[in-house]
Amino acid sequence: MQKIMFNDRYVLTDVVISGIKNNTRRIEGGRQFQLAATEAEDFFYEEDAGYIVMCCQGVEIFRHKCRYKLGEVVAVAQSYEQAYRQGNMDADDAIIRGLKYDPGMCNKMYVRAALMPHQIRITGIRCERVQDISDDCCLKEGIRYVPDVNMFYFKDVSREEGFYFGNPREAFAALIDKVSGRGTWKSNPWVVVYEFELVK
Repeated sequence: MQKIMFNDRYVLTDVVISGIKNNTRRIEGGRQFQLAATEAEDFFYEEDAGYIVMCCQGVEIFRHKCRYKLGEVVAVAQSYEQAYRQGNMDADDAIIRGLKYDPGMCNKMYVRAALMPHQIRITGIRCERVQDISDDCCLKEGIRYVPDVNMFYFKDVSREEGFYFGNPREAFAALIDKVSGRGTWKSNPWVVVYEFELVK
C-alpha cells in the first residue's frame, strides 16, 4: 500500500480524515509533462496501466504515469504520535511494535503505510490547469465556509489563525500558493486531480 501526505500546517490531513476534503491537485511530471499538456487537445486516463494519455489531433504525444491508480486504496500519512493523540493507536501497541523509537514517531515521512489508521480510495483522475478549478471543487479541496461572516477560509496552525476570503477561488488561490510555492496560482500549471473517498 502506498501513502499520501497532506499539509499539516494548513490542517489538510484533518480535513481529509473528517471527510471535508475529497480532491487533491498535484503538480507531477516536471517540464516535459507541462509542455506536452499545453500542446494536448485531449486527455484520457488509461485505467489498466495508470497513465494519463495526451493527444493532439488524434495522435498520442505524451503519456504520464500517475502516482496513484484509479480504485487504489492509499494510506493517509500521519506521524505515529499524531495517530496516538487522536485515539487511533494504542500506546501499548506503539511500544510493542517499537514505534516509540521509530523516526516515524514524530515525522510522517517515515511511517509504515500498513500502520496508518485512515485510508482513502482514488475514485477519479483527470488533468487540468490549476485555475480551471470550480467553486464547488475549491470546497472539495478543504476550503471551508463560515456562514456567520459569509467568508471562506483555511487555517494556518503555525500562526494560530485562519485566512478569510470573499469567495472560494480566492481562498484556494492563496492556499495553493502556500502549499505548492508562491506564484503557483499565477503560473497556472497543469495538475493531476485525484478525487477520492474516505475508506471507513
